Amino acid sequence: MKINTGLANTAEIAIHIAEGTALKFIEKDGVPMLQIGYGNKKIINRRKAVLFCRKMIASAKQHRIKSVTLAWKEIRDIVEKEVTDAQLGELLAVAFLMADFEFVELKTPPKEGFPFITEATITGTTAAAKRGIERGTVVGEEVNACRRLANTPGSHMTPIKLAEAAKMAIQGTKATCKALDREEMEKLSMGAILGVAQGSSEEPRLIVMEYKGAESKKGPIALIGKGVTFDSGGLNVKPGDSMYEMHMDMSGGAAVIHAVALAAKLGVKRHIIGIIPAVENMPSGSSYRPGDVLHSMSGKTIEVLNTDAEGRIILADAITYSRKFNPSIVVEASTLTGAVLTALGQQASAVLSRDEKLVEDMRRLSEISGDYIWSFPLWEEYDDMVKGTFGDIPNISTAGNSRYGGVIAGGMFLQQFADGLRFAHLDIASRMTAAPGEHLSKGAAGAPVRLFLAICENL
Repeated sequence: MKINTGLANTAEIAIHIAEGTALKFIEKDGVPMLQIGYGNKKIINRRKAVLFCRKMIASAKQHRIKSVTLAWKEIRDIVEKEVTDAQLGELLAVAFLMADFEFVELKTPPKEGFPFITEATITGTTAAAKRGIERGTVVGEEVNACRRLANTPGSHMTPIKLAEAAKMAIQGTKATCKALDREEMEKLSMGAILGVAQGSSEEPRLIVMEYKGAESKKGPIALIGKGVTFDSGGLNVKPGDSMYEMHMDMSGGAAVIHAVALAAKLGVKRHIIGIIPAVENMPSGSSYRPGDVLHSMSGKTIEVLNTDAEGRIILADAITYSRKFNPSIVVEASTLTGAVLTALGQQASAVLSRDEKLVEDMRRLSEISGDYIWSFPLWEEYDDMVKGTFGDIPNISTAGNSRYGGVIAGGMFLQQFADGLRFAHLDIASRMTAAPGEHLSKGAAGAPVRLFLAICENL
């Protein structure tokens, strides 16, 4: 979709905003219009504005409309004034682009074509709104690029191909990317990543991205993302229904790749590191086994109790590797636990950190960015969860029923490798795919690219 500002062109139809929930075609002053209801409240907040802007595009697509026009004043009049013109312009552009996205790369085009909106024109914008729309267009396109990457099936997205995708994402920017291979990881004693990877014929990679938008005496911001390009569960193989969509187990890695690319394209004045441990978790004669003890880069040993808790294992080495950059903040995102879906549904990701100020700041930024999060504790009362029997740290809880507190157990494991760092863990399994009612296509939701950007710009 191309988003224009200025005078209306030859749009197929204008969008008219009205109270209520009705959707109908009308004619006003000789202009054909699609009237869309925004609800019964006079003023809507930021969250509802996001959904309503998406609803506009989803409704137009439903009727196979190719181009639309919208008067800026109509949307400005119904959104709370706390949302500035620049913020609303960005929100609108991101929402329009995200609602228009569908993963069709592997589908045969129908005769009538895919129902995408080719052009949206916003008329009567202020200068600030125009700036916001221009920025939001860049943000929305990069979030969609993350969704496209995460949706790509495992047959088309191996660890090596994920590394290639990272290099492609930053082409033409000042960011750099390198990928450590098996031999280089062996030299660094990354036994955690290599242990998980040994069951697959696909070679692992540690993808390292760097963008120097500015020097920082306090050290760079490090973003870490889980990059399991397909997760079968290993020898603790998943049931069939649970294995579907596990090509998206690299959603955290995809978010880091496109957050770094986005920061570079926007010229963010920060030093940012992106780290993605990329592996396939497969069952074979060479797979790591329940009961194995892996030697991590940190020197701590990991007792494997379940090979389907592989994400936290590879992230242990990634967190340790981040220390070489002396980061000021480390924020990691991973589709880590099914437990987060039980706790939060599909509406928010979980955040876990022992730095309460960091959690508070991230919560505030999540509301502005639209990548919503909710916090869970990492109290010392949970320390028994990470006490190993034959190794230093077990990869699932050893305190009572291992099904209890699954989100916290994952965070407690990662915290053992993050001591001394200003660290936060995001469990994004709940936001791996779009939720019903979000007016987004099925598949990857693109979380938390926008939150990563907000962190890099504001913390």
